Amino acid sequence: MSLFDVPVSLAYALVRALTDGIGPVAGPASATAAIIVFTLLVRLAMLPLAVSAAKGERTRARLLPKVQALQSRHKKNPQRLQRETAALYEAEGATPLSGCLPMFAQVPFFMVMYRLFRSATVAGHQNALLAHTLLGAPLGQNWIGLLGGGLFAPPSLVFLGLLALLAALAVWSSRRAARTAPAGAAGVLARVAPFGTVVFAAFAPLAAGLYLLVSGTWTAVERAVLHKRIVAPAG
Repeated sequence: MSLFDVPVSLAYALVRALTDGIGPVAGPASATAAIIVFTLLVRLAMLPLAVSAAKGERTRARLLPKVQALQSRHKKNPQRLQRETAALYEAEGATPLSGCLPMFAQVPFFMVMYRLFRSATVAGHQNALLAHTLLGAPLGQNWIGLLGGGLFAPPSLVFLGLLALLAALAVWSSRRAARTAPAGAAGVLARVAPFGTVVFAAFAPLAAGLYLLVSGTWTAVERAVLHKRIVAPAG
């Protein structure tokens, strides 16, 4: 028995119910709409984490001049710079990676969506969600598996559009992270991590890619709102 069996079964029941409920309105796109609603529910549940991350960002922005001073003072001694920076954050009750908490918390949900649309059967029954498509692209198929039909075939174009949107979100997130990212490996991780979604989406089922796109869009809007209401006032 897999660790994901129960979560996948629960997600299957929820997405099926949403698909059936949205069906009369969304028609052939009902499963896609259900995935969008599922993702929005997940992100809504994680809103407290996002608020906490925004407060952490406000603290990091306030400490940035002190961090830059330490970097200038100890630029020839990386070990001491790391110790001094860690001590500064600890004294303020902050952490350089606190802003990544919502992203890390989503990993289990992404894995459940991935497994759901990679499983031919769920709880011993045929996975009816695999019969659904988005503009002709199967929700259970990945982009690499579709390349045999041609790079510019309609199903492949659906993925190319998805990857382009994810890349745009990754660029936005990376540039934003660079403003407050600390020096060293932690800062590099904060700037590079957003591009991981593009790689995942190329190898993941279309449904999982849609999850990443909707979640990434939510993040962009959420951060803009929280930055205005929580982070900006500290300046």
